Amino acid sequence: MQAAPPQLPLALRYPPDQRLETFHARDASLVAQLRAFAAGGAGERALLLAGPAGTGKSHLALAACAEADAAGARAGYLPLASAAGRVGDALESLHALDLVALDGLEAVAGERDDEVALFHFHNRMHDAGRRVLYTAQALPDALPLVLPDLRSRLSQCTRLVLERLDDAGRGQVLRLRAQRRGLQVDAAAIDWLLRHAGRDLSGLTALLDRLDRASLAAQRRITVPFLREVLGATQG
Repeated sequence: MQAAPPQLPLALRYPPDQRLETFHARDASLVAQLRAFAAGGAGERALLLAGPAGTGKSHLALAACAEADAAGARAGYLPLASAAGRVGDALESLHALDLVALDGLEAVAGERDDEVALFHFHNRMHDAGRRVLYTAQALPDALPLVLPDLRSRLSQCTRLVLERLDDAGRGQVLRLRAQRRGLQVDAAAIDWLLRHAGRDLSGLTALLDRLDRASLAAQRRITVPFLREVLGATQG
């Protein structure tokens, strides 16, 4: 039997930046619905977050686990890409948890054994009154699933559909994260990042982490000249 994929260390599983209150949503009811689901007060057994890459699905999956923990429930998070080909083994230790977040259904869609394992896990959690949160880049009908029964179960989940933020929304996320870190970032620097560093939010926030370290080392605020200097040196 293959070893299950490594779980994220407890201290790193729910990063402080990835909380429901730090998620920038166009519709506040989405966060409220997810908070109720995580705490077990919504009466729902399965929820599916769907949206293209960069819309914050992993953020919300981790945030839901943190919310469940805060409510005294037992939660677990599994990125399915790390378990592809051995989902059954990876899920074996998660059946007893109150909430399990399974991130990235598209990573195992088309793998029949993995889909069968997900189908049985879904049924077992439902019958035990426990909750499963799925994320996927598309709704079930658009995923390349080979197991009709799994598609049927996923189609019965409560669905929340996420959309990509525009530049104003991405800029607001970066500003809020910078403020929480105590970073001094010029408004022009945020605009420069959005124009020159891509529009993928996860990549931008990772870049902000790098700039945080560089700013601390140089004892300088983050300005456009500083960005050009740091990113130019990195590219070189």
